[in-house]
Amino acid sequence: MTANPANAEWIVAAVLGKSKYRHVHPHLVRGLAERELAKGRAPREAVGEVAGKLHQVAGAYFPRQPDYMRWLHELETLPRDAGHENTRAFSTRVMRSHASTAERIPDLEEFFQTTLASIAPVTSILDLACGMNPLALAWMPLSSSSRYVGCDLYMDLTGFLSSFYAHIDRSGQFEACNLLDMAFPDLPAKRAQVTFLLKTLPCLEQLERGAGLRLLHAIPSSYILVSFPVSSLGGRPKGMRANYENQFLEMVAGRNWRVERFSFKTELAFLVEKDEQPV
Repeated sequence: MTANPANAEWIVAAVLGKSKYRHVHPHLVRGLAERELAKGRAPREAVGEVAGKLHQVAGAYFPRQPDYMRWLHELETLPRDAGHENTRAFSTRVMRSHASTAERIPDLEEFFQTTLASIAPVTSILDLACGMNPLALAWMPLSSSSRYVGCDLYMDLTGFLSSFYAHIDRSGQFEACNLLDMAFPDLPAKRAQVTFLLKTLPCLEQLERGAGLRLLHAIPSSYILVSFPVSSLGGRPKGMRANYENQFLEMVAGRNWRVERFSFKTELAFLVEKDEQPV
């Protein structure tokens, strides 16, 4: 069934009219709206379904509305060195506002130093569905001239990250994007040595079955750092570590990719080496 364009636009406007989702990339909202209409849902019912999906994959990770204006004001008073103790303290505090990065904080330095050791110093990163993770650059084994490109479905979040990187005078480019669009018309068009997909694949699969593997194939990086949560947002393990490991290994089975496994208290990670040459 073909979705009525007028109905799809009405759903997009209704979803973006909600304060929690007003800054979500509109192309993603439109794609989800069209899929719900194609299932035969009435427009009002589709609004609830689209908002529910956005809550599952994004909204639930922000227990409170991010206070970007206050953070930007505070940023002006901070040293321009990302490694300075005051800037690191600010970065840690802001990362705690996002449930996914908050979980990683106890293992932050070990996580990046361990998973990226074999390719350090890292020269370029593409961080997909980045959330607040780019604030962790002071804990990563990066070269002094490293380039960091990230995208997320929240436009206000990527704007804040751009301001942070401008303040610390590091090469950073952050844009809103829709990872379900496999043509990637709005993905930052830069190759990177390593692409981060941190706790991203489960969210993609909730939106569209099979999207994770298609994304892995489409990424033009030599290495991909993939990770999975090992407990729910409520802190329950539910066998997630074993389930996600089995699912991922099954996903990449039969492909000429080398996979290195890492296990942390709050996260399971894999460094995938593809055939592309590093940048």
